[in-house]
This record gives sequence, structure tokens and C-alpha cells, in this order.
Amino acid sequence: MTKRTAPQDEQPPSQGPWKVAVIANIKDEHQERPPNVPPDAFSDFDHIETIDHIRRAIETDGHQTLFLEATPTLPYRLEEEKPDICFNIAEGLGGDAREAQTPALLELLGIPYTGSRVLTNAIALDKTLTKRIWRDRNLPVAPFQEFSAPDEHLRQSMHFPLFVKPAREGTGMGVDMHAKVETEAELRERVAYIVEKYKQPALVEAYLPGREFTVGQIGRPDAKLKSRHPEWYSTRGFRQFPILELESSHSATPGIYSNEAKSRSLGEEGAPQYLCPADVDAELERKMKRLALRAHHLLGATDVSRVDVRLDAEDNPRLIEINPLPGLTPNYSDLCIQAAADGIAYEDLILEILYLGASRWGLY
Repeated sequence: MTKRTAPQDEQPPSQGPWKVAVIANIKDEHQERPPNVPPDAFSDFDHIETIDHIRRAIETDGHQTLFLEATPTLPYRLEEEKPDICFNIAEGLGGDAREAQTPALLELLGIPYTGSRVLTNAIALDKTLTKRIWRDRNLPVAPFQEFSAPDEHLRQSMHFPLFVKPAREGTGMGVDMHAKVETEAELRERVAYIVEKYKQPALVEAYLPGREFTVGQIGRPDAKLKSRHPEWYSTRGFRQFPILELESSHSATPGIYSNEAKSRSLGEEGAPQYLCPADVDAELERKMKRLALRAHHLLGATDVSRVDVRLDAEDNPRLIEINPLPGLTPNYSDLCIQAAADGIAYEDLILEILYLGASRWGLY
């Protein structure tokens, strides 16, 4: 297998168009569900239509594309196809750091790819570890505790109502109207459900009653030098999109941004409202964007991320989680809605992620 060298700026740029492999896990509603998996298993996988949109966007700039599914056959397909670079949105197939599986494989093989590297993808999926890192660097998070079993002692600092969800999932998996618990009996029952169904610890947090937002951002410190759109970026090398508010008071799960609500199409009954730009005062906007960028840096995220924020009872922003593999379905995914509100076309967003990644490997 041909092996590329590690990322470096000194490599000569590639001449001509590239062969770009889009790597993802595909959602198939008709696929037979394995026994003993939770009802929302595979919710974070992508529809093939999303892959098609990404491929068409990349092809607008003259590149050749193909789709490689992130299954156990991926190493063999990579050897067969020998892509110049991979556009990675793969979620992985299980385990406590599944979003790091494809980046780790590509690192092993020396194949260039987009987005964050191995460690960031591994940590970001672990919500408890992420919160520990942020908390220890004085970023605001809600009080939290991880439970590996339902009979573990509840810390005195934890006060009801509480919010319970899987510690290592995304896309609202494991979040429904029973996620908010008011009593210790409800807490124990919910923790038992998460541990049993999702085969992982439960993250228990103080319930945050305020508004919920997400902050999308692209770039890195040298983006103005590496980007084909240097005018997009601040002197610090980042562009933060207009903040999006996730208004779920009239969704299928009122007040809770659940997997069920997220799975509804825009405008469909039961779907939350995606308000972008969010109606927030300038000070709150500055504070959330500052926190999102700091959260991005502390986890070593690269080129693109989306950071979720919720307000507490005093309207102070608290970091919820970071997604270094944000959804990229046009006119649907949060990051795409935010970029559009910022005047950036879908094709330009996809190409920017591609070229930022390529520049790290000396391809551009």
C-alpha cells in the first residue's frame, strides 16, 4: 500500500485535480436492526443523498470523487482506489471512540483527510471527558457526574431536576422526554436504562432551563494564508457563522432537543425551529462565540466544528458539547443553515473544508 508522509506545509502542491474519496457510514431505514440495540441506533449515520450532495459540490471544482463506506472493508477499498485525499464524515461502527476509527486508519496509511485528527474525534465523542477538560480550563459547564451503574452515590452538589443521556453518543441519541428527571427514583431508572440499552456510562447533568444555541466555525490560525477565500477570515484565522437557536418548545419533545425532534424535516410537524441568526443581544453573542472558539482550541479541533450551548436559570451560557464532524446535509444540518445565513453557498462550504484539509497535507 502506498503511504503518504505526515502532514506538513513543506510538501510541493499537487498538480491537477484530485481523486477525492468521501468516507461515511450510511443510514438505511430498511436494514434489519440487530437485536438488543437501542431504538435510535445508527441515527448519526448519513443518508446517501448527503454523500451525493458532497460529491457534487467537490466535483464543481474539477475533482473526481467516489464514495467509500466506513465498514471493515475500508482498508482494502483504500488500497484499491488510492485516493489523493479523503473527505471524512464517518461516524464509526462501535466502541468508545468510534468517530476516531477512520482518522486513525487514514493516519496509519498516511492518506490525507479533512477535519479533526484522531485524538480530537476520540475525546469529543466522550461527553464526560470533554466536560472535564473544559471545566479544568475554567470554561462554564453545568455540574455533572458520570454513572456506570444506577446505584452509584449521587453527589450532594447535584440538585434536581437533572438531565440524563448516554456519555458517548451524538445526534440526541438516548434523549427523549424521560431524559429530564425530577426524583432520585426517576434518576436511578433512567441511568439503568442508559447503561443497559447503550452499553456505556450515563452522563448526569444539572438541567439547564434556558435557550439552546449552536455556534458553527471554520478555519485555523493560518487560514488566511491557506484559504482560497482569505477575506472570509478574521486576523485570528477563524470565521464564526451567525448563531443558530434551536427552539423546541413546540417540537415533538417540548423543551428537549431530542433525537426524535432532530430527525424531523424542517417545517414538519414536531420539528424544532432553527432560528438563524438567533435573536440575541450583542454581549451574549460575543460571549458564546468566544466560548465556542476556546472550546474548539482546547480539544485540538481542526478546520471545522460546531459547539452547542445552553443557558442556565440566570441566562449564563454553559457549554454542552462539541461536534468536530458536524452534519453537512444542505438546507437541513445546523452548520449548513448557519453558513447559508452568512452568505456562504453550500458548494463553497464543502470546498473550503476540503482545501483547508488538503493544505495541511501539502496538497494545496
